[in-house]
Amino acid sequence: MNLLTRDVPPRSAWALEQAGIHPLLARLYAARGVQSKDELDDALNLLLPPAGMLGTHEAAKLLADAMAQNKRLCIVADYDCDGATACAVGVRGLRMLGAQNVSYLVPDRVVDGYGLTPPIAQRVHAQGADVLITVDNGIASVAGVQAAQALGLQVLVTDHHLPGSELPTAEVIVNPNQPGCSFTSKSIAGVGVMFYVLLALRAELRQRGVFDASNQPRLDALLPLVALGTVADVVKLDANNRRLVAQGLRRVRAGALPPGMAALMRAASRETAKATTFDFGFALGPRINAAGRLADMTLGIECLLTDDTGRADELAKQLDAINRERRVIEGDMREMAMEMAESLFDEGDEPPPAICVFDPDFHEGVVGIVASRIKDKLHRPTFVFAASSAPGKEHELKGSGRSIAGFHLRDALDLVAKRAPGVLLRFGGHAMAAGCTIAEEHLDVFEETLNQVALEWLDATTLQRRLETDGPLPAEYRRVDLVEMLHHEVWGQGFAPPVFCEEIEIVSQRLVGEKHLSLKMKHQGQPVDGIWFGRTEPLPARVKLAYRLDADEWQGQKRVRFLVEGAEL
Repeated sequence: MNLLTRDVPPRSAWALEQAGIHPLLARLYAARGVQSKDELDDALNLLLPPAGMLGTHEAAKLLADAMAQNKRLCIVADYDCDGATACAVGVRGLRMLGAQNVSYLVPDRVVDGYGLTPPIAQRVHAQGADVLITVDNGIASVAGVQAAQALGLQVLVTDHHLPGSELPTAEVIVNPNQPGCSFTSKSIAGVGVMFYVLLALRAELRQRGVFDASNQPRLDALLPLVALGTVADVVKLDANNRRLVAQGLRRVRAGALPPGMAALMRAASRETAKATTFDFGFALGPRINAAGRLADMTLGIECLLTDDTGRADELAKQLDAINRERRVIEGDMREMAMEMAESLFDEGDEPPPAICVFDPDFHEGVVGIVASRIKDKLHRPTFVFAASSAPGKEHELKGSGRSIAGFHLRDALDLVAKRAPGVLLRFGGHAMAAGCTIAEEHLDVFEETLNQVALEWLDATTLQRRLETDGPLPAEYRRVDLVEMLHHEVWGQGFAPPVFCEEIEIVSQRLVGEKHLSLKMKHQGQPVDGIWFGRTEPLPARVKLAYRLDADEWQGQKRVRFLVEGAEL
């Protein structure tokens, strides 16, 4: 692994320090492109205005008209955490703004597959809905939208995924990535898009005299859900997304969060008063996602919608149990998939440009997580396939892919589709994560074509495993209060949490739990403990390590420890 140190523009760091930012934070922010303190202001009035997102005005009018006529609205959600939070934001927000008839429907991952399909449109119509609203899906649902409209439904698509060559014929599309949209935060999550539609709807209702600025509903109550979905979907935390997340975190820490989120925090043994983006991404997100992977995402959405504390606790416990089951299934599957991936090349050789693995026993609910683990270990774009469990679709394979920096996965699938017509039955996604469906008989063709694309697109620099770091940690900053200060900030995709790097002396090391390396070290001559999760091979006496800061408690005393992320060996 090549450990790189981020460049710290001295003028930016100095300007931030002069503005009263702690010197360590000033250095970290400057290295992430922040030039002035103003950029760190997370005030709500600095959010990009809804009017800048194409379609929000038309969406607001469509919804306001529907509400005035007491039409029945049905939200079609996605089965991941972004989709679940977007659905909860939509249902809660529309009801806050006066909608009397709001329901939702979430496709089953196994039976229905992703997005608004013609059968889903039929089910929405059968429930008596007049208006169908997609959240975190819909931009690729050309046939589903047509089917819904043929049944007399009005369709509002809200999504953030990249569009294909053909857009659906929905009455209104709100998606910052659609052609002609000048909204600068292209990385906004699906939950953020729905939140923006609600802001536009509130403005439209104000204009119609339904309420004024003094008595309008406070939509900022929805920000904890927006923050959770944004972090869990691993979208880039640009300035606008950071503001949304910071505002949501602030409310969570103050105890102003939906009962379901509070219950999930308790189930994960996390304190709401000290909530971090890490809690959203690694504690709450996986528990909600587990419902969509192994059971029914309705559980996750109901947990986020209920205002009954007892019901919230009951649902959170169910989600926690499903997540434990997910971990067991994932662990077994990961082991098998890793062996299969490593069998694709001889020991000492480089892995192929791209990795594809399939086994009939794989569970389609966890293929994405397993693909991510293989990608992390082998540093190659990776697809893991499972046989479809949907009735009549047994010959189909559902694949989930994860990529490395420099290889745009959705664009790669687009090229595969052009070079091997008919192989991809469906596909979609982003640069770093994508999904597809193929016939089992076409797996070899898919693997061969994807590898050819990867061979053409990937160069030696991209294939070199690199980790960007923040350089050495001055010894005086190795303090519990500074660890807590860092944890309090908003970090995530595109605004990476601090990782320090320097040569460290290894005093002693031992395996714990058979798969983690516990370390006693000397950092600039002073003792410090550390752990490297998932590492079993011993380290040399002196080694250049990359590490994150953490604080653990021992005999009532808090102390700093290093969480090792990598080494230059």
